[in-house]
Amino acid sequence: MSMASVKRKLYQRLLFFLVFLPVSGVLCFSELFFVKEPHDVTVMRKEAVILDCQARGEATIDVRWLKNGVKVVENERVYLLSNGSLYFSEVESRRGDKSDEGFYQCLAQNKYGAILSQKARLTIASISSFAIQPTSVVVTEGSVARFSCKISAHPPPIITWEFNRVTLPLTTERITVLPSGVLQIYGVQRADTGNYRCIATNIASRRRSTEATLTVTPALSPQLPQRPRIITRPQNISVSLHQSAILECMATGNPRPIISWSRADSKSIDVYNTKVLGNGNLIITDIKPQHGGVYMCRATTPGTRNYTVAAANVTVLAPPSLSEWPESLTRPRAGTARFVCHAEGVPTPQVTWLKNGEKVHSNGRIKMYNSKLVINQIIPEDDAIYQCQAENEQGSVLSMARLIVVMSEDRPSAPRNIRADTVSSSAILLAWERPLYNSDKVIAYSVHYMKAEGLNNEEYQVVIGNDTTRYIIDDLEPAHNYTFYVVAYMPMGASRMSDNVFQHTLEDVPLRAPELSLTSHSPTDIQVSWQPLPDKLSRGRVSGYRLSYRTSSESAVSQIELPGEKTQHLLENLQPDTIYLLRIVAATSIGWGEQSAWTSHRTPKASSARVPLAPELHLEPLNCTTISVRWQLAPKNSASVQGYKLFYHEESQPEGAPLQLRASDYAHTIGGLDPRKKYHVKLLAYNVVGDGYQADQTISTPGCVSVRDRLVPPPPPPHNVYANTNSSTAVFLHWGRPAFTSSQAINYTVRCNPVGLQNASLVLYLQTSVQSLLVQDLEPNTKYEFAIRLHIDQLSSPWSPVVYQTTLPEAPTLPPSNVKVTVIEEDTALVSWKLPDEPNLAVTHYTILYASRNAWIAGEWQVLQREGSITMALLENLKPGQVYLVKVSASNSMGDGPFSHAVELTVRTDLSSGQDLHLSRGSTHSTAFSDGFYHLDQKSMTGISVGVCIALICIIICAFIIICRGKNRKFSSVKTYREGVNTSAAAAGHLGAEGQVEGTDVAVPMMSRSNFIDAKGGTNLVINSLGPVQPSTEKKRKWFSFGGGVKKDSKTMQNMRHSSASYQPGITVLTYEEELSMSLNQPPTLQVLLGHPGDTEGSSNSEGSHETGDSGRYSHDEMELTNLSGPSSRPPSLKAEDSGDSDCSGPAEEPNELSEDSQTDMKVKESVDISCCEHEAQSVSQSALPV
Repeated sequence: MSMASVKRKLYQRLLFFLVFLPVSGVLCFSELFFVKEPHDVTVMRKEAVILDCQARGEATIDVRWLKNGVKVVENERVYLLSNGSLYFSEVESRRGDKSDEGFYQCLAQNKYGAILSQKARLTIASISSFAIQPTSVVVTEGSVARFSCKISAHPPPIITWEFNRVTLPLTTERITVLPSGVLQIYGVQRADTGNYRCIATNIASRRRSTEATLTVTPALSPQLPQRPRIITRPQNISVSLHQSAILECMATGNPRPIISWSRADSKSIDVYNTKVLGNGNLIITDIKPQHGGVYMCRATTPGTRNYTVAAANVTVLAPPSLSEWPESLTRPRAGTARFVCHAEGVPTPQVTWLKNGEKVHSNGRIKMYNSKLVINQIIPEDDAIYQCQAENEQGSVLSMARLIVVMSEDRPSAPRNIRADTVSSSAILLAWERPLYNSDKVIAYSVHYMKAEGLNNEEYQVVIGNDTTRYIIDDLEPAHNYTFYVVAYMPMGASRMSDNVFQHTLEDVPLRAPELSLTSHSPTDIQVSWQPLPDKLSRGRVSGYRLSYRTSSESAVSQIELPGEKTQHLLENLQPDTIYLLRIVAATSIGWGEQSAWTSHRTPKASSARVPLAPELHLEPLNCTTISVRWQLAPKNSASVQGYKLFYHEESQPEGAPLQLRASDYAHTIGGLDPRKKYHVKLLAYNVVGDGYQADQTISTPGCVSVRDRLVPPPPPPHNVYANTNSSTAVFLHWGRPAFTSSQAINYTVRCNPVGLQNASLVLYLQTSVQSLLVQDLEPNTKYEFAIRLHIDQLSSPWSPVVYQTTLPEAPTLPPSNVKVTVIEEDTALVSWKLPDEPNLAVTHYTILYASRNAWIAGEWQVLQREGSITMALLENLKPGQVYLVKVSASNSMGDGPFSHAVELTVRTDLSSGQDLHLSRGSTHSTAFSDGFYHLDQKSMTGISVGVCIALICIIICAFIIICRGKNRKFSSVKTYREGVNTSAAAAGHLGAEGQVEGTDVAVPMMSRSNFIDAKGGTNLVINSLGPVQPSTEKKRKWFSFGGGVKKDSKTMQNMRHSSASYQPGITVLTYEEELSMSLNQPPTLQVLLGHPGDTEGSSNSEGSHETGDSGRYSHDEMELTNLSGPSSRPPSLKAEDSGDSDCSGPAEEPNELSEDSQTDMKVKESVDISCCEHEAQSVSQSALPV
């Protein structure tokens, strides 16, 4: 390889390094940036929600979440997903810190630093009590009535009104319901008398206000003409961007007045987004900044010039947007970095700087002022990602930039023994010694100084050569403390900063006198006022003022000395209609300064006529050649004004003719002035009587900022940049070539990026040689900014002024998400939805289709439309017993989107039970209403059920212990049956069926061969030899504490059933614990204790049906043959026992409280008296005979 090729490669690498180093700051954004950030969301309590956060960059990326600035602690309900998003399985709305409501931010971090996402507010849907309730009114027939209500809710509620508990239509010829909660009734009739109430509904609940009564009194006859009178004036309102503004205006008069609207600035009202609702209310939908201003409601009597006017101001609130954002920088150690960030918005955004996601605080090296971040004496720890965060009440926006610190070796040590000496009131001499190490490599020194008092003072820097170690700073302000330090520079970097030294400047006499403002409150006085001198002009603490005055015709001068803290003085006992000359001078401890020039003022005439008083005058320099004049009349100025006269002239120049201004003017701009000159401005109002009292004031224009001459000045930038939207993805640009002559070729660079862009690597740069360009492949419905610069002969112009243009939206491609339908009354349902899950989608309106199944088959849909800012609608007049289908679509100016999947809504005929108010299919979640309160959800019901069951178990255990203790005296016995034993057994069977616990699942065992039961569980019919017998039917319940005993005795049941057939009169039967744990007065087994009531046809899982295989399908006609006494189906003998008429009742009912295990362990009970049993058997037999 030749030496030339090696040198060429080394040169290429060096060139690459030199080119890449300054550009690397722009490319660093690819190292870490957000692809998706969280957005504001409103959810229901207990609903699941995801806050999106996806970061890209060099691995590995660690993601954390902050809530109100504090780290979010993960748990089983709130945790981080694999893509960085935050998931809530159930949103909680507890009080205090336990609530999930708040502002959330995502923090992403990798080896280069950390970045913080924009703030997203999580709000839980709610609706409060009414802040304003409607009040009763009494109106005359034919006039107007108005009711209003106000309620706070998230999301904003739908407001409807009821008249005598019947829903009113939203708008008719006479009735208007405003979304703000106002009900207007024009041409009131006798039939309008009644009660009115306001209904507020959102996805959280529904609230009803108290009722207000409208009383209508007869009108006078005949009706006299009345001038128009505005009874409800529009109110000043502040509306967020893209929301709706409502300006209410109601007027009365005879004949009925006509209401019209106009703008105070004479601009035309936007006819596309503005409409009149009802009889004069103005609604502005999808409000934009250009809609802001003063709107005037005018009520005019038809055919006449009689009118009255009311005005209101509309302020459009806008979230922050960045007009200038910071750019990434590469700086050497000990260098200086400056980041700039400018934001726009209403109200004015507050700018905060972040370093790796944490707030930056000012110190000696780091300063923040005028939205700038300045880092001096950069150290390695300053290498980080910095973010500018602009925030106001409407939202926040962030932009980021990285500072790369370049390290170098063999740096010199810091300059030594720095000292400062005061030279004058504006100069300090700074001296130092050379660095101890590598001083021979120093090529320059940098002197840094700033004010020592206060915060965020700007630091100034002066670079001087290496041939001196002394420097005089001579542009300081008098009587101030300053701090200084010095840095030594070599080709590869800078030294550390030297020690700081403090020094103060001396006081001096004031550089200039204050500027006077003169007014008169009466013909014999002059109010003299002035502003305190700024520090640069006072050059120390002002100790006093001297005010001099005389008439223009006299030479004798009167003087008054005033203390330094005063800023006004009233001269009294002057002559009316006389020109006075006044001037003032200020002093410090050093002495008196320069006096001001004489300022003239004429006192008013001594006349009893009422002329306007002097306006309050405010002057402000806009630039070096322009002054802004603003004024306002005092509230006590009751004299009518026809106009204003404005005089101005340069000091020591004659006064010219006045400018005539209209009475409606309150501001004027004076241009074409000379820089650094003092001007005298006078303003007065006049009426038919004459000129009013005048207000005089002086002001100085500032100096123009000079631009240093360049050896080769850059060409001017392109002008008249024009942008026009062609489609949802393209913008056409056109611009003019600046006026200069050149035969060389001109190229242009077009810069394009979305407003508020954070990732600077996504800025688009396009090259062209013509004066127009079609920028394509843009995002829909996105605001872009464009700037253009030209290039000629290796020179580049500055960027042109930025122009903004928004691409057109695309038609929605997805349906609205999360469509839910909730029945809130017998014939009313609330349908809610969310925006389609598409980025940058603009929705102008939604279409809701709903129909019953029959109407759907016939293709007959009912249609509702709602504005794009509303995501709820009420479906009214629904028919009970019908199943409705509901679907929603989104639309904008570009077209209609698809409809969502149909959601089924079942309107039940009986809503009194409060259960199953609706069936909403196709929805992931639904909420039931009952007068504004929620029904308990499934989990709550489960908890309550478990609690009740535990309580019942405790009661049963206590009863079991009591019974066991009371039966120690009882023993087993042998029972001899007589001839009536079968009948007695039947009676015992009935007693067992009557006394069994509710909710049993098995058939009644131990029947004789002549008895039959419904083994399948289809009926509860029992037939014996005397006819069909039906036990009592009771409500079915589950006793889960006995659930394990059913299968245990299934085999025992079979043994009992076989042995029951061998019972004969006169036979003695022994009862064993292992096989038969029952007596005649007990239910046969545990299966009897938990026996199947069999009160419904078609019940399943009967143990008897599995054992017998019998179908057991007995008809209800056979059941009607049963002779039952009373609705409880209990035999008369058993009812007598319940009332205490028989001694058999006690031992018969006690076993109902026993469990299976207790029955197994107990001895055989003592049999009751045989005569008692005979009497019982006879009674049962008689009651079971067929009719």
